[in-house]
Amino acid sequence: MPVDPYILLLLGTVGLAALLPARGTAADVASGASTAAIAFLFFLYGARLSTREAVEGLKHWRLHTTVLACTFVVFPLLGLAARGLVPTLLTGPLYTGLLFLTLVPSTIQSSIAFTSIARGNVPAAICAGSFSSLAGIVVTPLLAAALLGNSGGGFSADSLVRIVLQLLVPFLAGQVLRRWIGGFVTRHKKVLGLVDRGSILLVVYTAFSEGMVQGIWHQVSAVRLAGLLVVEAVLLAVMLALTWYGGKALGFGREDRIAIQFAGSKKSLASGLPMASVLFGAHASLAVLPLMLFHQMQLMVCAVIAKRRARDRERPAVTPESAAGTRTAVGTGTRSG
Repeated sequence: MPVDPYILLLLGTVGLAALLPARGTAADVASGASTAAIAFLFFLYGARLSTREAVEGLKHWRLHTTVLACTFVVFPLLGLAARGLVPTLLTGPLYTGLLFLTLVPSTIQSSIAFTSIARGNVPAAICAGSFSSLAGIVVTPLLAAALLGNSGGGFSADSLVRIVLQLLVPFLAGQVLRRWIGGFVTRHKKVLGLVDRGSILLVVYTAFSEGMVQGIWHQVSAVRLAGLLVVEAVLLAVMLALTWYGGKALGFGREDRIAIQFAGSKKSLASGLPMASVLFGAHASLAVLPLMLFHQMQLMVCAVIAKRRARDRERPAVTPESAAGTRTAVGTGTRSG
């Protein structure tokens, strides 16, 4: 099972924030840099998304509607159902983070990668992930406003304005400027990918530094973390089953079901971390902890499933006729000697 190297970097960043949290002027500088990094991150998202590809992808609207329903309807309903686990298994802050996890859009890169490995419908996975990320800029804050209320620690109507200014406006600016900078972004996608990840590391450092200064980490025990992992494992298993067998019930073919399973069962760390930073402020560290754990869990489990799907595709199908023919050939064989 793969361990995402980026998760190790994230954990290292959390460790750095625990040992050397930003305080005073340093915290103000880190917060300002984090805000700028978030805006630049979503500007790049807008510059990368091809409007033409998005319009072409709309032709497969049933698949995309199914993925969006899994991401923004089924996931949140399961998150609300987990409210019954408080306080026996989860604390209030951990549940808030778990519920926020269910509101985050789907991934793009890993959905495409796993769909490709499993030999599914890759173009559909590309469009489904892109549509989910785009919708999440608007839908996630609205769902957070409706479902989290003031439990997010400072969440208010002002947070929606900040989301628009820090996420949606830069994204739209990237879309507008795509015709001039799209080629540059495509040619330097590896370098800009490092900028992406570096920006998220900065967001994580700022959020966890604020959490250390506020002393909120004393609210979490090893037993509670173990309980959170169990809940997330069940959540992932339920979504993987629903997306796979639900796709079959809706009449989708095998390749489409693979795309639905991988795009509809995962959550985006890249989108969720910046949003949590805007929505939760000093409480963002506990809010993103469930998302970070779920992200690694989904990578490990989906990697195994993708390889299994690929092997199933390579294995020749055995029909009743071919099986009967084999038995006949064996039965009529002659022995030498």
